[in-house]
Amino acid sequence: MKRRNLLKSLAAVPLLVAPAWRAWAAAPARGAANVEELQKRWQDFLARGANVTLSTAPLKRSNDEWRKILSPPQYDVLREQGTERPFSSPLDKETLPGVYACAACGLPLFTSAMKYDSGTGWPSFFTVIPGHTGTRKDNFLIYTRTEYHCLRCGGHQGHVFDDGPPPTGQRWCNNGVALRFIPKS
Repeated sequence: MKRRNLLKSLAAVPLLVAPAWRAWAAAPARGAANVEELQKRWQDFLARGANVTLSTAPLKRSNDEWRKILSPPQYDVLREQGTERPFSSPLDKETLPGVYACAACGLPLFTSAMKYDSGTGWPSFFTVIPGHTGTRKDNFLIYTRTEYHCLRCGGHQGHVFDDGPPPTGQRWCNNGVALRFIPKS
């Protein structure tokens, strides 16, 4: 299982690095004040009565419980730190206004206004909803990456790279299978 994930990751490296420069040129200018405003007003993108959780209290479940709740691809990504194939998620091209929540526990992580097309084949965001994700270092081949997880359930979402658009310069590269999109309307 881990060897397969390593091979998938190796195959994805060119897709992660090469196209990211296009996002910088294509992304609209966003000032730091606008990013802070987006982070503060993220609930403006949430549909009335949306089924999400706003609690970041830790959610503990056994592996068997997670297997019952999640599909096999979701379990692989969220619980085993797997990676979905690039360009396989419909969320990569999603453009409607709304909120992206953790597929495992429903905690909102991003809004559509935080999203941009990185050209990598995975949904990408230049910032997050503050206090809803946690990060840790992940040694990958010859370099160290920053992996991020849902703060509530610990589900693996993706990695943060420093090749995103201004003003943050970040690319929160997310596995689409780890997210649930909730349209505003």
